[in-house]
Amino acid sequence: MEPTVIWYTGLPGSGKTTLAESLNSILTEQGHPTVILDGDNIRKGLSSDLGFSDADRAENIRRVAEVAKLMAEAKLTVIVAMISPFDAERQMAREIMRGITFIETHINAPLAVCESRDPKGMYKKARSGKLKKFTGVDSIYEPPVSPELRVDTVKLSVEESTNIIVAYLKRAAFGGELA
Repeated sequence: MEPTVIWYTGLPGSGKTTLAESLNSILTEQGHPTVILDGDNIRKGLSSDLGFSDADRAENIRRVAEVAKLMAEAKLTVIVAMISPFDAERQMAREIMRGITFIETHINAPLAVCESRDPKGMYKKARSGKLKKFTGVDSIYEPPVSPELRVDTVKLSVEESTNIIVAYLKRAAFGGELA
């Protein structure tokens, strides 16, 4: 198995964390050591000193990319679940990962669907003006132009989405090692 980082990007509420947990469960069951770097958890610790300006968002992604690289080099399969709204920062993360299999995965769901899911009530806060610079409301999200994978969480169940990702990993990074 090659050092691998699966980088989930998508709007808040698109399903990044859910799919990260699902993939982590499958890989762990099959004996692959994994770790999830979830944007919400990162913001509580490693990046607790950062706000949501464009510069702070870029720094957050840089930090996560550096940590992900170290973990991948230590033979962990790293699943990153972060909004990572800007193409330039995702490209920066890809550059940091030179020599590591980097699988950008767009977790795709339209804004209206993400907003209707609103698992943490964030869209509601953003729409009421209580939360500023919220991606999808008053801060843009640039969908990836050519990610390695694009998973539509409106059309596909969690299981179907995870199976697509596992099939890709089997071909691209795990040399057929997955069941």
